[in-house]
Amino acid sequence: MRSWYVLVAVIGVGAAAGCSSARTPDPGLEGLTLSQVAPTTIVPGTKLLVKGASFVDDQWGESVLHLTGSAGGHSIDVSWPAKFVDFGTMTVSVDGSMLDAVGGNVDFSGTAVVEVVATTDGETYKSGTLNQVNLSFRDVLTPTVDSVASGGIIFVNEKVEVFGTNFLLGGDEGQTVAHVAGCFTLQSGGGCTPIAAKDVPVMPTDPLKRTEGTFAFAPSLAGIKPGTFQGTVTIINQQTNKQPTPADASPVTYDMEAPAIFSVCVGDPCSEQNITASLGEYVFLKGGGFVGGDVNQHTELELAGNFTKNGSPAVQVTLTLIPDFVDGQVTRYIMNKSDELGTSLNLYKDTGTFTGTITPVIYYGADQVTGSAKNLTFTIGHVRQVIWLDFTPAYVEGLRDFGLRAIDDKIRARILEVCNLAYKGVNMDFRLDEPKDFALFEHVELVGVDPNNMGLFGYDNSEGKDSGNERLEDRIGGVNAQTQEGGYPGYGGVFVRSLLGFSKHPNGLAVQVPGADVEFDQIFDPFRPDTGGNPILGNDLGGSIEKLSSGADCPGGDRPHKIACAVWVMGNLVGGTLSHEIGHSLGLANPFEDGFHDYGDGVNRLMDNGGDRSFFERAELEGQGPGVFCDTEYAYLRDTLPSSEPSNDIERPTCDAQ
Repeated sequence: MRSWYVLVAVIGVGAAAGCSSARTPDPGLEGLTLSQVAPTTIVPGTKLLVKGASFVDDQWGESVLHLTGSAGGHSIDVSWPAKFVDFGTMTVSVDGSMLDAVGGNVDFSGTAVVEVVATTDGETYKSGTLNQVNLSFRDVLTPTVDSVASGGIIFVNEKVEVFGTNFLLGGDEGQTVAHVAGCFTLQSGGGCTPIAAKDVPVMPTDPLKRTEGTFAFAPSLAGIKPGTFQGTVTIINQQTNKQPTPADASPVTYDMEAPAIFSVCVGDPCSEQNITASLGEYVFLKGGGFVGGDVNQHTELELAGNFTKNGSPAVQVTLTLIPDFVDGQVTRYIMNKSDELGTSLNLYKDTGTFTGTITPVIYYGADQVTGSAKNLTFTIGHVRQVIWLDFTPAYVEGLRDFGLRAIDDKIRARILEVCNLAYKGVNMDFRLDEPKDFALFEHVELVGVDPNNMGLFGYDNSEGKDSGNERLEDRIGGVNAQTQEGGYPGYGGVFVRSLLGFSKHPNGLAVQVPGADVEFDQIFDPFRPDTGGNPILGNDLGGSIEKLSSGADCPGGDRPHKIACAVWVMGNLVGGTLSHEIGHSLGLANPFEDGFHDYGDGVNRLMDNGGDRSFFERAELEGQGPGVFCDTEYAYLRDTLPSSEPSNDIERPTCDAQ
């Protein structure tokens, strides 16, 4: 466990009646808008989706969806609690009593507004009015069916389309199912053998629409062997606490084929060109007839061909790989260390190209079906460390302390620049969204307050020193019980509020650190609400905010330039802290040796102990910084995560004790 470092010793914004229009609005609610309320048919258990902008969680405001209008000949005026999901999404959980409040089985027509009572100033903020809101409230839904896809070739687990009305959306509403009954004739011969009727879930094609869905023609219906199914499909609503309500049965016929692979791709978006995958990455296979998700069924992939490891002659290989089941049309193989491929190679170091065929084989109970072979060429690439920078809502709201919430996107962009520059020439891949193309990636959380209550700027709470970066899936964030058991702080991440320790007047928001400097206050005091500053608001962003390439002219200048300086400094402080903590997770400092920080106090060394790194170096002011990896650390990173990108040939400080 690395030692931690602590430096210690818009539309329609309104307000409550009587509030002065000259007041400074809450920066988090300044752009409060409402754009959608869905679905339009609501039953007990419906989770009503509310879409818009500038929503806040419970810490910053109590939110409601306010509906006014008429229903069933009566005036309606109701306010329903709305739960924060993200800054553009809230949900309203509708129960039977809420239906009673609008009159039961009625059609509502009117308007909707989101209202938030802010905890910061006690004022009520209102979105603009969403007009022509039409909602149907129903106690029971009976489905109708316009069509069920029938005829032609299908595969096991094919998604069969159903069109109609009044389908359930799942969750607390209940489930719409397809009741499938009939008989099956094997392609190999024999009569049409009756099958046991089964109920299969119907999944909505659009989670907010009740008019279309799909059900999987699962192995439990007719097995996995090729043949022809003849029978009926009856759509039934199994509504919570209600009697099932069926639609009329629909006759169907399906010709089921053996599994097939149509395409192979990698990446996000998934590309079929120059297929190269590395350790921890998904290889997606698209086709039909894949099975899995149950101990009684699975899919295998048979590879046969030649593998040419870089620097070695080609060898013949025959491998069996076990992919992850996604659905009948998609399965994905994870490049991993433990299967036939992973144990025959060192995926941390070895690269090469496979050319041959890939064949799907599916199993269900005692049955086995082999599909057709597909030609395949793919390359095993150098190991890549993917990092998800998870800017949590707590981090975004934490920028309020500095008056910078409105420029989160600009600060975030600078943070990403800092991280990419620190690791230039190293096979690192920083992401702002959760990766969908990698199973193994590092998850780093940026939050507001240090949950360890120690004034940490950041802390890598992953377990032990990972020399050689053999763990690609570390998490810096949340709580790690094993770390706590070792006597170290349990909670990890990057903690933005703690940076106020550099202030000469942190005002109880952080513990002032020995390196606190008046220049920090000159940068942030113009915006800090606790020091009488004016937080940055939307009207500050109407013009162009300069993107700085250095802090030479900071602090100072007019308000737009002061904002640019705040972006520069905050981005550097957070980006440098991130780069430092990620360095710990990769096995730094002193790889393969004891100690978690550089020895002594060097100039601009990123992995020095936090107490040895000044505010100016971190902020890249007064000609100091940026922090960089010292010479042997950078060589270690280049060896551990080799990249086709040229090395960053800057002058680096020595890692020797200074």
